[in-house]
Amino acid sequence: MLFLGFAAGLPFPLVFSTLSAWLRDYGVDRATIGFFAWVGLMYSVKVLWAPFVDRLRLPVLGRLMGQRRSWMLLAQVGILTGVAALSHLDPAAEIGLVAAVALLVAFCSATQDITIDAYRIEAVEISRQGAMAASYNLGYRAAVLVGGAGALYLADFYDWGTAYRGMAALMGIGLLTTLVIREPEHRRGVETDAMESEITRRLWRGGGHSGGLARAADWIGGAVIAPFVEFFRRNGKFAIVLLALILTFNISDRVLGIMANPFYLDLGFTKSEIASVAKIFGFLMTIVGAGLGGVLVARWGNLPTMLFAAVMLALTNLMFVLLALAGPDIRILVFTISGDNLSMGLAGVAFIAYLSSLTNQAYTATQYALFSSLMSVVGKFISGWSGVVVEAWGYAVFFVYAAATGLPAIVLILYIMRRQRAAP
Repeated sequence: MLFLGFAAGLPFPLVFSTLSAWLRDYGVDRATIGFFAWVGLMYSVKVLWAPFVDRLRLPVLGRLMGQRRSWMLLAQVGILTGVAALSHLDPAAEIGLVAAVALLVAFCSATQDITIDAYRIEAVEISRQGAMAASYNLGYRAAVLVGGAGALYLADFYDWGTAYRGMAALMGIGLLTTLVIREPEHRRGVETDAMESEITRRLWRGGGHSGGLARAADWIGGAVIAPFVEFFRRNGKFAIVLLALILTFNISDRVLGIMANPFYLDLGFTKSEIASVAKIFGFLMTIVGAGLGGVLVARWGNLPTMLFAAVMLALTNLMFVLLALAGPDIRILVFTISGDNLSMGLAGVAFIAYLSSLTNQAYTATQYALFSSLMSVVGKFISGWSGVVVEAWGYAVFFVYAAATGLPAIVLILYIMRRQRAAP
């Protein structure tokens, strides 16, 4: 799980923060860099093809490796190929092609996430899920460090082509792991089968259909409709509130993230300084935050910890205002990065635990894809305008705006906590 977490985390900075630094280094304007945040929307709409990954068996590969491993391997080959292709492109002259290949990498990465999340939940019994999640997070954070700081160091000492080729080679860790692990058991219950049969009957009410159409209806009912029906049956109208919280929880962090590296470069920090402080030191603070999050979830529960994290995320965004006004002061950068990454690590643990508690194991891939897609879709869309806000009003105003986007999540958590206390 540690190595699969590494494979999941490595592509993300290469199409997000590291990519934005590469574009800025080649003179691409900030408004265009901001729009590249929409590449990340692939992670937000993965629920659209998650039912196919969940149920559709790949020819040959599916028979040889099983459902989860075959899709995992196919996605990893796509990531490796796309990242290697990026290493040969010039953003100043081929910005459209860079965007297209980045979209391909993001699509394959999102597909890999679907399969790894399902594998994580299905591979071991419930008592070991905490260990699986912890291993995944450690591997993921290590990969983000390598894809962030590691790529920046390689770009600084050599060039961007070498950096991206090195990252492509490291995706081999994921491929080897997929070839070694065993296919997990996909567990289903009698209630699940009954619900899917009911959905199929309603889809084809009136009868008269057989053969291919009937099989298509069975597949659509079980793979596409049933995961969503089950979630709303279980939670009723309150499901809307839960989905709203998932939509808004991490907005402030995602809005800020796309402009972080361009901000550091525009402020006057070198790529090595950014790698050392924002990436390596930031990684250590994220691990501390994750450990703190684990303790607080155990002591307080998911929602109180999420409330604390949401407030911290908004407040630490305001710390960037101080850095924007102070200029390239390495001490203030360390102070700002400490608070920002501490809050991100804390928020990540609390939120993953909360999402996992909302998932039915009969539909692991599709339901978790729904939650993790919603988790980023609003933030990704809003972050696409980050460069426009910076160009119009400057970085200080932008960071105040980013902090304000975290307020809806705080209000929703307070409402859910109040409702739980009022419940018998």
